[in-house]
Amino acid sequence: MAALSSTPSSLTSKLRRVDLGGAAVGVRFLGSVAAFVLGEGEVVLAGDEVTRVRAHDGVVLAVSGDARRLLTGGDDGRLVATLADGSQETLFEQKGRWIDQVAAGPDGSVAFSVGKTAYFRPKKGERRTLDLPSTVGGLAFAPKGTRLAVAHYGGASLWFPNAQAKPEVLEWKGSHRGVLWHPEARFVVTTMQEAALHGWRLPDGAHMRMSGYPSRVRSMEFTVGGRFLATSGSGEVILWPFASKEGPMGKQPTMLAPRDTRVSAVAAHPKEEIIACGYDDGLAMMVRLSDGAEILLRAPDGAPVSAIAWRADGGEIAIATEGEAGGLLVL
Repeated sequence: MAALSSTPSSLTSKLRRVDLGGAAVGVRFLGSVAAFVLGEGEVVLAGDEVTRVRAHDGVVLAVSGDARRLLTGGDDGRLVATLADGSQETLFEQKGRWIDQVAAGPDGSVAFSVGKTAYFRPKKGERRTLDLPSTVGGLAFAPKGTRLAVAHYGGASLWFPNAQAKPEVLEWKGSHRGVLWHPEARFVVTTMQEAALHGWRLPDGAHMRMSGYPSRVRSMEFTVGGRFLATSGSGEVILWPFASKEGPMGKQPTMLAPRDTRVSAVAAHPKEEIIACGYDDGLAMMVRLSDGAEILLRAPDGAPVSAIAWRADGGEIAIATEGEAGGLLVL
């Protein structure tokens, strides 16, 4: 990886342009292949060569995946798995309904939602469902994959799909959207419809209110080891401290990479305390947490960065945008 210094440097000349032909809503690495998901239903697979496959006959509403397969849900009522070689499998289909949320489990299981119903599909065995009081706003598997966090209006429910017990409900007024587990499963955090995050400290149920954002948080990710939660939604990357058992309460967040435009996407390096972030004007950079050192990755072109992904070994970054071009950068 290129060294980061306190004086901003640039790798923009090494960025490989990927012609997408439309706005991307997500990106994932499938091994060494970057899979860019276009909002209108296509997937652009960028490895040594670039190929295109159609996953949905309509709009893509949800994107998830693991190192082997990309998972997408669409307004065509289909949940589709796409592999690096372009092969595809329809995992679920319900005509006339929308697949609103999708999550990939660590053991090959899959979760998805249709309206007020959350579905769990194990790698082997029967599919299970959970009916919620409102439309599902977000899904996330616990690190070990045995529990599923389901965000909805009024809080989040922690569901053991393989158990008979009723889900544990974490209550907090408001509409909860995205949801994320701490890597050690000690905290659950949701993004709100308003410009705030809410979290629960699971050992004692304590609430954690993280507010002060000028706009809604649409991207968040824990850094390696779970020491910080990096978020979008402001003119800089906001990092909430999660290293202690108490979480961020009573502590000030760290703010990195300030600019005059909003951070639109964040992604944490899988092995080092480094964040890649993108902005509403199309600029992307890499920032080291210890000293705020920056390296520019993509020059601004007016097309907002919609998603960023690291290859599993941290040796490559994929940058998706709402414009016609994505980017790949080997570090």
